[in-house]
Amino acid sequence: MTRAEHLIHRYLRSSKRFPHVWCPGCGIGILLGALVRAIDSNGYSKDDIMLISGIGCSGRLPVYLDFNTLHTTHGRALTFATGIKLAKPKLKVIAVMGDGDAASIGGNHLIHAARRNIDITAIIINNQIYGMTGGQASPTTPFGLHTSSTPFGHLEHPFDISRLVEAAGAPFVARSTVYHARLLEHVIGKAIAKSGFSVVEVMSPCVTHFGKWTGMSSAVEMMQWQKDNTVQVDKARQMTPEELAGKIVTGILVDIEKPTFHEEHARISREMR
Repeated sequence: MTRAEHLIHRYLRSSKRFPHVWCPGCGIGILLGALVRAIDSNGYSKDDIMLISGIGCSGRLPVYLDFNTLHTTHGRALTFATGIKLAKPKLKVIAVMGDGDAASIGGNHLIHAARRNIDITAIIINNQIYGMTGGQASPTTPFGLHTSSTPFGHLEHPFDISRLVEAAGAPFVARSTVYHARLLEHVIGKAIAKSGFSVVEVMSPCVTHFGKWTGMSSAVEMMQWQKDNTVQVDKARQMTPEELAGKIVTGILVDIEKPTFHEEHARISREMR
């Protein structure tokens, strides 16, 4: 049996109809593969994993995977994840969200999960637009971009999700594009193994909507754009802000050690006995 066959038979739910529901050229399928390979390489049992999603295109991902899974409400994936982690601390809890799901209605939960250093992995699929609901501007949509909700150009400046969670206290932050599938698998594996709140920002093309408004009409064109406009973090540190304008910085951006919420809670409980 090849590794691909092993992964398919071990981790995918055979009762679900394939191909998946995502649009041709969507990067979420690439993320699904990278996530499964990372979990398999780390040697986790399926019963060790709790996979949670919110609402949006990314919300369908847990449906296809044979883990403990939960499909929750818009922006609230991290609240469910926090409760599950507190109730079942031995589980590896992973929350998969889109940029609108995580940084808009779920933005407050995102920064406070980072501040508390809850032992959860947040995978944020950033396609820079609301893909499921018609191509409206999201918190990561570039300034000036015309979308279905900003026909005269987007007047708001976007969040840099990775910088946001770093500033909020996340001890592990990484970013990859779906074009760089091997890097994506690597950083997801590192994030899941990390103790504390870990975040992987996944730059993923939305051909149907973001491509339409940016004039990139095919998945191949959008993937080529990711390839041509990505800079590894080590190289980025030697570049000026002007040189980095419009570039995607990828790799492990933050990796530090700090006490987790669960460790501190356990310490206080011991001291009070």
